[in-house]
Amino acid sequence: MSVRVRFAPSPTGSLHIGGARTALFNWLFARKENGKFILRVEDTDTQRYIAEAAAGIERTLRWLGLDWDEGPVAGGPKGPYRQSERLELYRQEAKRLLDAGLAYPCYCTPDELAQMREEARQSGRAPRYDGRCRHLDEAARKAKEAAGLKPVLRIKAPAEGSTVVRDLIRGEVTFDNSTLDDFIIMKSNGIATYNFACVVDDHGMGITHVLRAEEHLSNTPKQLVIYNALGYPPPQFAHVPMILAPDRSKLSKRHGATAVEEFREQGYLAPAIVNYLALLGWSPGADKEIMSREEMVSLFSLEAINKSAAIYDVRKLTWLNAQYINNLPLDTVVREALPFLQAGALIPPAPSPEEMDYITRVVAAVRSRVHTLVELADAASYFFRDDFTYEEKGVRKHFSKPGVTETLARGRQALAAVQPFDLEQTEAAYRQVTEALGVSGGALIHPTRLAISGRTVGPGLFDIIVLLGRENCLTRLDRAIRWIEKNQKS
Repeated sequence: MSVRVRFAPSPTGSLHIGGARTALFNWLFARKENGKFILRVEDTDTQRYIAEAAAGIERTLRWLGLDWDEGPVAGGPKGPYRQSERLELYRQEAKRLLDAGLAYPCYCTPDELAQMREEARQSGRAPRYDGRCRHLDEAARKAKEAAGLKPVLRIKAPAEGSTVVRDLIRGEVTFDNSTLDDFIIMKSNGIATYNFACVVDDHGMGITHVLRAEEHLSNTPKQLVIYNALGYPPPQFAHVPMILAPDRSKLSKRHGATAVEEFREQGYLAPAIVNYLALLGWSPGADKEIMSREEMVSLFSLEAINKSAAIYDVRKLTWLNAQYINNLPLDTVVREALPFLQAGALIPPAPSPEEMDYITRVVAAVRSRVHTLVELADAASYFFRDDFTYEEKGVRKHFSKPGVTETLARGRQALAAVQPFDLEQTEAAYRQVTEALGVSGGALIHPTRLAISGRTVGPGLFDIIVLLGRENCLTRLDRAIRWIEKNQKS
């Protein structure tokens, strides 16, 4: 049997961490088993549907590298792949159940349903539909319709016994059928409910395995009722663990960014996010944390997915992101960094080859000290502009010492004369200055760093000096000396 799995988002907002993790697990399983990964857009909720959200989800999946074999744009033999284009299929299957006496029209009004819920609450019972329309005769139905009532369609659910969900992660999970009622499969506007459309689509698209979040486990008994009524063989189910906040509460915005697009805007790299998502509820073994995509595919298995909840930890993601920024090929990091450098007006929209060479050398110098591309752009800013301010703590520590202007002036004099202007010669020149002045290396290096970068930390000072070039360094040293002298007088 060829594996066919699907990711079926509802386009009501951005793709969040939980949905992206589900998509990744499906993608990994399909690639591991040489199967097919299908994208299906569940867009029949007209009140919550957002057109841009659908495009955004597809865009984010492509950015993460989770390509689909069948679905929107890609097409395929089991389409259409948007539920809004499959409405006639749902209506045909619903009519088949109606004709077979396995479903029935229900004319109950919202007020009647509210009264049922209130009566159940007062008697200590779980609210459920009481089946009052299940046995309406033809005359009663016609009378309801003559009164202008538009029915929903309810399936006849079993009232006794139990339904067993055989889950590949959780084993057998038993649900008492007394908790089921005759639930709605078609709304009065002719739109299929989630559970009904999901079953029709999964069967029609030949889905062999349904990998989805744990919160969908409670839907599975209803879906099995529908599978049985329609005579469909059910797929195999695997419900992956929930993702909880560090305090084990439900994950929400108060715990930081939860949408993938937000992380992208904050300068996280797609490979780092994918790596992090893979570790949320799945263990590759051997305490392995940093993995290539190929390694993830090779190691992935449903048996290694945990039953217990995964804990969302943005600090772990940020650490992983730093590893990727520092270890990915330099040209890859430069390409990803360009939009962030451009957003800060540090570089032009279309850098020349000479400018790209300089940008590449700057990124190489700063990338080992940053965690995100936003941090990288900030750390690189003084390489592209000289209107920076000096860090206050650095001013207090390094610019307020007696004789600092004379020390900086001697350093400037040395840089003006050094030939060639490279790492070895500039460092040697500064060493000669400190020896001549009888001061420690830090007495010259720290104020020089602050003078030419505005920062107290960063790449090696002589890396900065050589990258900036002689003229930039001399200009910035002159500016710092003037600034110190002015502020000492005031």
